[in-house]
Amino acid sequence: MDQVVIIGAGVMGCACAHRLAEAGFGVTLLEKSIPGAESSAAAAGILGAQSEVAAPGPFFELCLASRTRFRDYARELTALSGVAVGYEDAGVLEVALDPAEGRLSAARAEWMLDRGLRVEILDRDQARELESALTDRMVGALHFPDDHWVDPVALSAALASAAARLGVTFRSGERVRAIRVVDGGVVGVETDGGFIAAGRVVVAGGAWSSEIAGMPALRTSIRPVAGQIIQVESRPPRFRHVVYGYKGYVVPRADGRVLMGSTLEDRGFDKAVTLGGLHRVSGMAIEMVPGLANARYSNSWSGLRPATADNLPLLGATSVAGLFVAAGHYRNGILLTPITAEVIRDLMLGRTPKVAIAPFAP
Repeated sequence: MDQVVIIGAGVMGCACAHRLAEAGFGVTLLEKSIPGAESSAAAAGILGAQSEVAAPGPFFELCLASRTRFRDYARELTALSGVAVGYEDAGVLEVALDPAEGRLSAARAEWMLDRGLRVEILDRDQARELESALTDRMVGALHFPDDHWVDPVALSAALASAAARLGVTFRSGERVRAIRVVDGGVVGVETDGGFIAAGRVVVAGGAWSSEIAGMPALRTSIRPVAGQIIQVESRPPRFRHVVYGYKGYVVPRADGRVLMGSTLEDRGFDKAVTLGGLHRVSGMAIEMVPGLANARYSNSWSGLRPATADNLPLLGATSVAGLFVAAGHYRNGILLTPITAEVIRDLMLGRTPKVAIAPFAP
């Protein structure tokens, strides 16, 4: 049995482990913390192929391909793990609060309609008919019925459980120091606990991926970008759709929780929640959904998105034989989970992936 070591047990690492174990590989998953404890658990979980991607191109097509897989993927994970991932399909409303935002929304809708995608252009009254909690200040909205969302904490738990049930070995608290390469091929990794031999290694360490010694020169480095999120509670739930704006988003949960996010802060590995961040996020949310001003605060946190200089993920094989990268997904990590795992599995099996990955070559 071919042995694979995966560095990082967030959604990317666990998803790759799941697919590789399913394909017959022996998989060891290394995580410096606990599975899903970092960026994965801090995300909002929007599957926003249309609402979050601003322009057509290879990255948009990758996001669409992954979104198409997600409903069946969620069912598969729930059946294997016994953990419901909180998949919701009410759709996303992108709200325009002034004429300039309205013009940007109209331009986006035009190329998406040309692409054959579903998008509805709504005036203010139509948008409020669909979601009465929206502000009457808006000039209009786009409705993306095929953009859905999941609960990232539940998804992380389901992926870890699914991988474990397929025989993946988890080694938590294992910090990887270096990738060991001999004669142009990977032979394993050096950790705080010693050397682990493996003929294949997948780097899925999120924002920490560029910190690992022994990595070859890559197309771009990965840096952390902090994002603060606020959670409030409103029962009964005030609205069903994700509300997306040009300053942030609001994500409802079926149990009355509401997530409001998020800042974009280039401040290294600092995950502090700040008063300024809370002010910006809460102000944005109340501007779009005024009734949230009366919701009860319950929690806040900050996560580190893995950003690249060109805003494209690093996905595929490197110049080192046996070394693969699945990192740098920035704001779309949850969305891109199923397609990333599929690509890594297909490459290791010698298959051609079903999606074009050349633009994302590490």
